[in-house]
Amino acid sequence: MAKESVESGLTWEVRANSRHYHKPKQKKSFLCFRWGRYADNLLRSYKYSLLNFLPLTLFEQFQRVANLYFLLMVVMQCVPVISSIPWYITIIPLIIVLSVRGLKDLAIDMARRRSDAQINSRPCDVLDSQSFSAAQWKDLSVGDVLRIHKDQVIPADLLLLCTSEPHSLCYVETADIDGETNLKYRQALIATHNELTSHPSEESLAAFDGVVLCEEPNNHLYTFRGQLHWRGECLLLDNQHILLRGTVLRNTQFAYGLVIYTGMDTKILRNCGKIRVKVTRTEKVFNKVVIGIILSVLLVALLLAIGSGVFSTWVMSHTGVLTPLVVDGNPIYTGFLIFWSYIILLSPAMPIALYITFEVIHTVHSNFIGWDLEMYWPQADKPAQARNTSLSEELGQVGYLLSDKTGTLTQNRLLYRQCCIAGEIYGDASVRAEDVEPMDLSWNPFSRGGLFMSAPRLVETLRGQKCPLSIQFFSALSLCHTVMAEWKEEAPVYQAASPDEECLVGAARELGWVFLSRTRDFIVVSEMGVTRQYQLLALLDFTSQRRRMSVLVREPEGGLKLYCKGADMVILERLQKDCPYQERVEKALELFAQACLRTLCVAVRSVPEASWEQWSKTLAQSAAMATCDREAVLEKLYDQMERELQLLGVTAIEDRLQEGVPETIALLQQAGIKVWVLTGDKKETAVNIGYSCKLLDPETRLLEWQELREILQSPDPGVSFSKARQMDLWVVDKERAGAKTAMVLSGPELAEFDQRPEWRSTFMRLAEQCHSVLCCRVTPGQKADIVKLVRKHTSSVTLSIGDGANDVNMIKTAHVGVGIAGVEGGQAVQNADFALSQFRFLQRLLLVHGRWSYRRISLFLRCFLFKTCSFALVHIWFGFFSGFSAQSLYEPWFIALYSVLYTATPIMLVAFFEQDVSAESSLKWPELYKCGQRQELSSPLLLALSLLHAVYTSLVLFFIPFGVFYNTAFDYQTMAVTVAMAAVFTATIEVVLVTKYWTKLNIAAVCVSFVLFFICTRITHSAHMFQKSPHDYAFIGTSDKAFLNPVVWLTALLAAWVAMLPSLIACALSVIFTVHDKHKVHSVSSQPVELKSQMRRTSLRRSSYALSQGAGSGHHITSATSFRSIVPMVDEKVTASKNLTATPDKIHKDNSDAPNGI
Repeated sequence: MAKESVESGLTWEVRANSRHYHKPKQKKSFLCFRWGRYADNLLRSYKYSLLNFLPLTLFEQFQRVANLYFLLMVVMQCVPVISSIPWYITIIPLIIVLSVRGLKDLAIDMARRRSDAQINSRPCDVLDSQSFSAAQWKDLSVGDVLRIHKDQVIPADLLLLCTSEPHSLCYVETADIDGETNLKYRQALIATHNELTSHPSEESLAAFDGVVLCEEPNNHLYTFRGQLHWRGECLLLDNQHILLRGTVLRNTQFAYGLVIYTGMDTKILRNCGKIRVKVTRTEKVFNKVVIGIILSVLLVALLLAIGSGVFSTWVMSHTGVLTPLVVDGNPIYTGFLIFWSYIILLSPAMPIALYITFEVIHTVHSNFIGWDLEMYWPQADKPAQARNTSLSEELGQVGYLLSDKTGTLTQNRLLYRQCCIAGEIYGDASVRAEDVEPMDLSWNPFSRGGLFMSAPRLVETLRGQKCPLSIQFFSALSLCHTVMAEWKEEAPVYQAASPDEECLVGAARELGWVFLSRTRDFIVVSEMGVTRQYQLLALLDFTSQRRRMSVLVREPEGGLKLYCKGADMVILERLQKDCPYQERVEKALELFAQACLRTLCVAVRSVPEASWEQWSKTLAQSAAMATCDREAVLEKLYDQMERELQLLGVTAIEDRLQEGVPETIALLQQAGIKVWVLTGDKKETAVNIGYSCKLLDPETRLLEWQELREILQSPDPGVSFSKARQMDLWVVDKERAGAKTAMVLSGPELAEFDQRPEWRSTFMRLAEQCHSVLCCRVTPGQKADIVKLVRKHTSSVTLSIGDGANDVNMIKTAHVGVGIAGVEGGQAVQNADFALSQFRFLQRLLLVHGRWSYRRISLFLRCFLFKTCSFALVHIWFGFFSGFSAQSLYEPWFIALYSVLYTATPIMLVAFFEQDVSAESSLKWPELYKCGQRQELSSPLLLALSLLHAVYTSLVLFFIPFGVFYNTAFDYQTMAVTVAMAAVFTATIEVVLVTKYWTKLNIAAVCVSFVLFFICTRITHSAHMFQKSPHDYAFIGTSDKAFLNPVVWLTALLAAWVAMLPSLIACALSVIFTVHDKHKVHSVSSQPVELKSQMRRTSLRRSSYALSQGAGSGHHITSATSFRSIVPMVDEKVTASKNLTATPDKIHKDNSDAPNGI
């Protein structure tokens, strides 16, 4: 047996109730050493422990070039022969940077540890000897037998042994795995069900000694291969017998399972993947600038070292007084030492503090996002959340928005709005669902409300039994489905495999056709108060290929009826000849399509007894055939039965858009963001949603694959595309013509790029000219591939947004990932960089917070580089007048405190609060957002100009005081204080010039910075400090005299004014040249967004089955499985109560000094 299992790849062995076998083989680790086979059930998403925190965080932080560079500076400063400034000048900021970053990482890791502890301590029931005992998830081991209760989360991957339901059927919700809220069916093996439920469960389960041989742990969520060897039998196992970790047991009182995989071996944790470290474009540019600064410092140090060697040679040849300046009388060796001394002296030009300052700024911006009450959704009590605090400025540069549809653009909430029966249309979709006048359904004891259709005429027809087709129509809705009924408070609560089925069955219930219960062989329905039991003879299940489902039932009167519902194109081709009302129904289909409603055609057929008997025999024979042939034969059989149908009518369901979706998309498109929709739904649904959410308009020309393929194959795709997009359009302006073109593609069509990779770049060039792109029937993997395609062939920032686990790959792949905290579980939010409750909040996240953050960080980066380099580069010019001796011009403590106290706070507050326009103006004029897309504030050219300005400023800061004090009584120390004053004045004035939004904190920061400079300088120049450490406080009494000398003040102010001339000129030119553009922006009229959509194409009908892509669950219903249900008497009254919950406002903020809108 073992040899056969190894050959088949089934090498994972699990022995039931055998902890003594599995425990010794459990995985263990020590430091970097690991051994063992079976994982424990501990979730460990944290990375630090008491032992490894310090070495691991230091290792991670010294991977940053800047930190490593400054560590080398500290080491070099400890060498006396080359140390030009004290060691503490560098080590203090380095320790601060390492400490703050380390503490931040520790806080994040502690939060992960607390989250893990909550999950690991969840309770579960484990079979211990002869009884079940309470245990925690972390205590589970492979081979344990568990008891799972209703609504409990499955703690590990289990083999289902038996359940409380007949035939050991159970239902699980997989929202946290695949994003789908509908229930899935799982069933135990018949052998384990029969044996383990025929005796007292605990005794039989304790005696269970089966051995499972299966595949090694993997990340395949939808497949499982294994064998159960028990009592001499080998039973095959597949995915239908497995309960995955993270799923929730529903509609089943309890289930028993055998643990197969635990912890990191479970399929859901194997799918988590590695966290991708995302780096912003601004940080990439900054890293290049840092490398440029380092190379420049090395080059300048080399040139100054050469100058020192030349000067030393001249000294030795001309005079003997200065000969001691030459080390060991060797000019080359002196130049070598001076080279390292200048690297140390110029190290402040390398902005180490910028990294930690970035962390602080990003954290503050993230808090602003969380505090924004405009992005708080009271219904779910969920504010916006920045889960990744390092990407805020990336939100201001997005060029492509790639969005999921279901649950992201739509509410994933289906409403029954209209229907057409026998050619008569009932209901009015032009009236908003909230404005629909509710009908009087008090005569129906099962009515629970929620029918957003007003059709009193239909109710009168049904109650008066005036139209036989209407009766059959609602009989079809109450019979043709796979919905399960669970009774709560004397009323049925429906659990459906797809939202559209639940909607249709619920609508039938409201109008008097109440589905009560089902077993394997019977369906019980209350029809206008009369309980009728139908015998279920066959269920022809739904698949994405069939696009329809049917049930064959025997009526209580004995007749056989086939009820069928499906997509219009499928049903219409199966109708009998000269079908009445067909023309009127097709017109209704077009009207429903124009209203962007999802449609299903409903039909019926009377089946002769003889035909049924012959067909059922063939069906039984086909069911016993080999799998590969059986599917084809069954499809042919189903097709034979579903012919000669009589059309009953059409249902029209509204897949509601989330509030504000059309307005948000229109606003983002005005901001220059290209919106792509990536969905698993069919093409018709995606296109109709595109129209309803204003992604497409009636004038948009749809470019589909067949035409696009011809363009891609043409010798000049660009010319062919231009001709194609102007076809049928009387448009002269090419830009306008491009805006009227949208691509519509499907997953199988996109797969052709794998065979023709050369098409990808051409496709992206064409897509850039399109208004939007819709990709339908795409898998989660294809969604991520599309994001990669955009990232590879464009330079734009991509943002992916989704709400389900099937969107996780796409969210992780994009530059920025946004998760919608919707109804499809929490996987998308957990893997996202930002979390929102509603799609409409995206406009504020990008156009307000994103644009502000980009502007603030760009200004901060330029000002920081300017102030840091301008004050440090003064040493270069001083070197020419100090014999290239690497002597510092400044007092050492000024170098240490310049970036920490004297100039840090004003520019930090600019990075916190700066606004060029208010939040309301940012939304009113979305065109302002294009500044970030074009990187107008953070381009390499602007950063280079800032560095050139710093070089110019360093020249001014040195030579103006030097010229004033030349051949005067002022000494070197007085000049050092003057240059320091001028440097502080210059840096502060530069901040004042870029600040457009002043708060009390900004004003206070500027004043406090000046005060701190004068106070700290007086302290470090005091006689008391000199007495304590003469070497560290050599400028004794210098500031006392300098601050009282008007020449010093005038010189410092003159130097600051001359240094600021380029900035003043740039500001003046900016005002002159941008006044016309500002006038154009401010004069843009805000066009109202219409919510009504008009269809131009008559073929775009929408099937309600678009949500369902996989095979249905009919085989479970008809596979010798009965369903337990207690049905109350029909005449019993049902009382319903509505609970109104008030959501407390839990978000408070003090915004007295913050800018408006934060």
